Amino acid sequence: MQLQTETHTSRFESGYQQAIVNVLFTYAWCIDRLKQVITPYDITTQQFNILRILRGQYPNPSTINLLRHRMLDKMSDASRIVERLVQKGLVVKSANGSDKRAVDILISEKGLFLLEQMDREVSISDIISANLTEAEAEQLNLLLDKMRG
Repeated sequence: MQLQTETHTSRFESGYQQAIVNVLFTYAWCIDRLKQVITPYDITTQQFNILRILRGQYPNPSTINLLRHRMLDKMSDASRIVERLVQKGLVVKSANGSDKRAVDILISEKGLFLLEQMDREVSISDIISANLTEAEAEQLNLLLDKMRG
């Protein structure tokens, strides 16, 4: 469907403006599809992002600052998200041995199991693979990288 139809916009002032609106609209569309996919697992998109970061760091612990730096949604409150994941038993926190102000955060066995289960049952690639070929996805990645300079 055309962006103009979906956003009920008759025209854009330029192709650049349309591109920015399209990126933002597509971001919201992707987040909505991701929410639909992960909702059965009782986690949010931000929690999913943090769990994947922690799995990538595993077996090394992470800090809140590292999570904030690597999170996709920079406006999220990483500390609060980690606390919710601790309550769910998906991550564990411990004192940092070298910095008393820092806290080490590590994905738990339960968190690893949840992501393994999701890996088997859910394909995030399916969100766009029905509409784009692999070559088109690669081209899109190149254009998005180029846009960010």
